[in-house]
Amino acid sequence: MATEPAPESVQRSAWPILLTSLQLGCRSFGGPVAHLGYFERSYVERRRWLDAGEYAEIVALCQVLPGPTSSQVGFLIGLHRAGWRGALAAWLGFTLPSLVLMYAYFVFAPKLAGPAMTLVLQGLKWLTVAVVARAVWSMARSLCPDLPRASIAVLAAVVLCFAQSEWLQVSVLIGGAVAGILFCKDVPKAVSKRAPPIGLQTAWLLLGAGAALLLVLRVLALEMPHSLAALADIFYRSGALVFGGGHVVLPLLHDALVPAGWISNDDFLSGYGAAQVLPGPLFSVAAYFGAKSAPGAAAVLGASVAVVCIFLPGLLLATAGRAVWNQGARVPRVRAALAGVNAGAVGILAAALYNPVLTGAVATLR
Repeated sequence: MATEPAPESVQRSAWPILLTSLQLGCRSFGGPVAHLGYFERSYVERRRWLDAGEYAEIVALCQVLPGPTSSQVGFLIGLHRAGWRGALAAWLGFTLPSLVLMYAYFVFAPKLAGPAMTLVLQGLKWLTVAVVARAVWSMARSLCPDLPRASIAVLAAVVLCFAQSEWLQVSVLIGGAVAGILFCKDVPKAVSKRAPPIGLQTAWLLLGAGAALLLVLRVLALEMPHSLAALADIFYRSGALVFGGGHVVLPLLHDALVPAGWISNDDFLSGYGAAQVLPGPLFSVAAYFGAKSAPGAAAVLGASVAVVCIFLPGLLLATAGRAVWNQGARVPRVRAALAGVNAGAVGILAAALYNPVLTGAVATLR
């Protein structure tokens, strides 16, 4: 019995992905919405590692999953390009700079406030406006080429400009899927450039492992409070159960860490403030919180446990979700729904361009 040919993606080197993602990790300021703009420009426009449609499908998928959206998108792009090695390289490169900076802040606790830093941050915010605007325009041209999809995107943007809610974003994408089924029936089938990196069986194994780890860590935390297992449980549950990324996970971490005495409120706010001015994913603040929560010489271990546990569930869900997404794209009705979801994702990005990206940049001028 002949075996299937190895996916083209597995044969690619992971080193270019590591170097590219490392560059992005050093200069991607502005939060997850801005990160998607940087990714689109670097991975799609410059290097053409995937086309705009493939990129939009990844973005739309990660929008509806719990976990850090930009980290999930980068991880799936690496998986798409070079298999598991590429996925790990993309995550490590994008995350490592902010992890090192957050741990350095834990060690040295420098005073970052001052007029010079204010000017630097203002410049970065306006750069973010330009990057996100470019991404919105590029994605809109490729994903909303007709009236039905353009209408879905505009409606999604208008709704989200008047009401901000992470659950509302999910509702907008669901609405986009319904509208796609009704009005986007003639979407052509995309021709896949390479075999999918994982199958459905692997996807179900990943989901099972993630759910089992959630249960095991909870049991261990109840048996051994204020242990590394309990710390792992806090960060794993936060990464697995929160929608909306870093800004949403922070209140959850505050409620789990501060009242229980893991970290003081002043230290929590200090780490939160430092994370706002650093590039890369906001989830990297886990390095600071984990180090602060661990006793004495265990700071490095505490930081490592916190970082792995807060990112792992979202990456597992994204990988499994991508496999299901690939299978569904073969069905015409599902393909129409995905077209509506992609248009809705463009609307979400457009709404985010207005608030908080543009409004945040303008507010600092006052």
